[in-house]
Amino acid sequence: MKLEGFIAIRYLFAIRQRSVANVISWVSLVGLLVSTAALIIVLSVYNGIGEVTKSLFSTFDPELVVEPSEGKTFHTADIDYRALCQCEGVAHVSQMVSESAWITYGGNQAIATLRGVDASYRALSGLDTLLAEGRYALEAGDLPALMVGGELWYSLGMRVHANALAAVHIPKRGTTSMGFTMDEAFNIGYALPMACFFIQQDIDRRYMVTDADFVRRLMHYAPDECTALAIGLRPGAKVDRVKRLVSQILAGSATPLTVKDRYDQQPLYFKIFRTERLGIYLILSLIVLISTLSLVASLSLLIINKGRDVFILRSMGMTVQRVRRAFVLEGVLICGVAVLAGLIVGFLVCWLQQTFGLVRMGDGNFVVSAFPVAMRGVDFLITFLLVMLISSFSVLLTVHRARL
Repeated sequence: MKLEGFIAIRYLFAIRQRSVANVISWVSLVGLLVSTAALIIVLSVYNGIGEVTKSLFSTFDPELVVEPSEGKTFHTADIDYRALCQCEGVAHVSQMVSESAWITYGGNQAIATLRGVDASYRALSGLDTLLAEGRYALEAGDLPALMVGGELWYSLGMRVHANALAAVHIPKRGTTSMGFTMDEAFNIGYALPMACFFIQQDIDRRYMVTDADFVRRLMHYAPDECTALAIGLRPGAKVDRVKRLVSQILAGSATPLTVKDRYDQQPLYFKIFRTERLGIYLILSLIVLISTLSLVASLSLLIINKGRDVFILRSMGMTVQRVRRAFVLEGVLICGVAVLAGLIVGFLVCWLQQTFGLVRMGDGNFVVSAFPVAMRGVDFLITFLLVMLISSFSVLLTVHRARL
């Protein structure tokens, strides 16, 4: 094996010579280098975009949510609420009451989802950091306050200092028909728009946040009745462990309850994210496969160009298998140098983007000013293994079919 390795290393350094085979060897090396770097850069940018999107969801979606497995509401009196608040890793527990509503403001109207929350919600959500106008408030004097998603805010023509009330219409519970008048069909309440927020398009066009007791009054719920509990965790607490502990506390409740983390709350988004990530691997793997065609050509020409060397080695008693092994090692060395160089180049490009934000998002209203980048060690490992696997297979196939 030492002789084959020596020959492979000599041929590797021989690519500095000027010949057609050596030029193609350089082309194949650079092609694999660029493909590897591109794989790292694209995956890192995609990770960065995913992290930004998840951070936006995390502002509105609590780390854990407790919802009834059946039905729409449950009573906090039916669970060990005190034990839940004192559970290891739990920092805050907020009661939420959500309901779809018809909102009218001035001459405009829209269908929205009211998310009624209590005072603890501010500490676990961070919603107050994403207000574009107004201030965080659940009450405005004797009136309930509304914090409205940006798209709903502008479609309804709301203004912070307009002092105009929004009418909230919620269908009455237990009615078999809509009735002939508004009073017969709906429970109607009035709230003062206090702020608007921009988080994510789907959230901005659907949600309004208000006081939980206001929604309870409109729905004629009991004071301890809610549709969900939002749970915020202490810094450093592991979500899976706290989720398991909370499930154990709620196991004996009168109403069957389900504990959901952020992946459970947004299953469609995270499934799409994983599918798109797999698609990126497949597409870029195809590009790597195309890049190996130049490697196949360079190895084929190298074998032809070194025909005299092969004849001498065979005359000295070297078997065909050992000669093939030398050319395989040559191809693998080219792949290894190209892949390692590509990983380094990809790392440097991503580091420069993280540090200096060289590629900007443009002049629009974006959450971040430059393309976000998030490098992960597993991406470097998978990229190394993937490119080496594809290129090594091409090398083995090429050398095996060559006539020596």
